[in-house]
Amino acid sequence: MSDIPPLGTLTDRVVLKRKITTDEAEGGETAVFSALATVWARVRPLGTRQSFDSDARGQSVSHSVVMRFRTDLKAGDRIVYRGRDLEVLGTSDLNGRRAYLSCQCSERVVTG
Repeated sequence: MSDIPPLGTLTDRVVLKRKITTDEAEGGETAVFSALATVWARVRPLGTRQSFDSDARGQSVSHSVVMRFRTDLKAGDRIVYRGRDLEVLGTSDLNGRRAYLSCQCSERVVTG
């Protein structure tokens, strides 16, 4: 979203999680998500589309998350909203003044 949120609209409590990867002895890597902060945000669903991932039917739901500006959130991290994991696809400074951060997120749900 490109509009600046009015005061008092950051009413959703979310947990920001950082993706930490470690190498395994077999040659792969393991990803773990560690809590970074709990902040107030505005979460809005944008749309849903059908997806086929790993031979399973599912849905991909896109969300827009707006919060106070911070520099430690990046693509690959997660935002936990009401027990649901939203993967951060990208972040941007909402108005160029480092007041608000807009995150484009995706949630994957397996339906069958």
